[in-house]
Amino acid sequence: MSLPRQLRDGSDFEQLPEDVPVSAHIADVDERSGFSVYYVFVIEVKTKGGSKYFIYRRYSQFLTVHTKLEENYGPEKGIAPYIFSLPPLPPKVYVGYKKDIAESRIPLLNSYMKGLLNAPVWILWDEDLRIFFYQSKFDSESIPRALRRLRPQTRKIKRNSEHITDMDRPRAEALFDFKGNAAQELSFKSGDLVYLLSRVNRYWLEGTVADRVGIFPQSFVRIVMDLPEEKFPISWLRCYFHDYDVCQIRDISLEEDVKKLPTYNELLVLIRTQFPDIDVALNMRDADGDLIRLMDNSDMELLFAKGKGKTKLENFFPWDLHVTHIDDLDVYSNGK
Repeated sequence: MSLPRQLRDGSDFEQLPEDVPVSAHIADVDERSGFSVYYVFVIEVKTKGGSKYFIYRRYSQFLTVHTKLEENYGPEKGIAPYIFSLPPLPPKVYVGYKKDIAESRIPLLNSYMKGLLNAPVWILWDEDLRIFFYQSKFDSESIPRALRRLRPQTRKIKRNSEHITDMDRPRAEALFDFKGNAAQELSFKSGDLVYLLSRVNRYWLEGTVADRVGIFPQSFVRIVMDLPEEKFPISWLRCYFHDYDVCQIRDISLEEDVKKLPTYNELLVLIRTQFPDIDVALNMRDADGDLIRLMDNSDMELLFAKGKGKTKLENFFPWDLHVTHIDDLDVYSNGK
């Protein structure tokens, strides 16, 4: 009886298509704000053909693909000769700050991905693994907002034929000397005037000094005239807060697709952050106009179904949420 193969044959590897990922590492963690604050890992993937791209994955997506691979190829359930000892995945963590947990997982997940991508060739053909490393349209359109471990590419300066005076241009004064350690970074000395071209992310700016163009950390300069504010796409959730003697309307901004239905717990956590001093209950209105308290995910599906076909303002979730005090039972009998 032959042992399962754990080593990659060079000849097998040569038969793989050029778009198969061969290496991946986490560049950073990116905070996302939706129905709950969460972090995604910004992963740079390199393919056999040499191309590179970014994907964005949550820990739960790592866990999902690991579970599927374990079911298909693990020593306990796999079918010979397609058996593989998967690299260890960092376990779930239930206590601690989300950002600290995400940061601590980076080296472990890097090791995990390295183990997967150095697995036997037939693992790389697995559909679930290919989907995990595939760059979706959402991935390609996303821009990392906190990419600190990688330096994004800058662009060449464009000459503007319009007559714009220096006083009209966004600019900053250098507070400290900055010596770039990469070709795309802009070096300057304390007191230099840096004209701003773009905001790379929350920590880095792109600018020009004496016809040199590059990126630099914002903490090294004092903004004299800032760049125009960037408009990021957001969605709005309208909720009605039924206080004891008045009903108020509150619109909550979210970085979420209006087609997404949150879980009951996600929505409850979001509303608790909006009303931190109140013990809240979540509700919907029925066909007769009476409030019905939401209790679990099955109620959320009913809320979502009621919102279908409704005409709402642009970028608003189609369903309305009614928020009450948890001990205010009068709202369920007076038809407010």
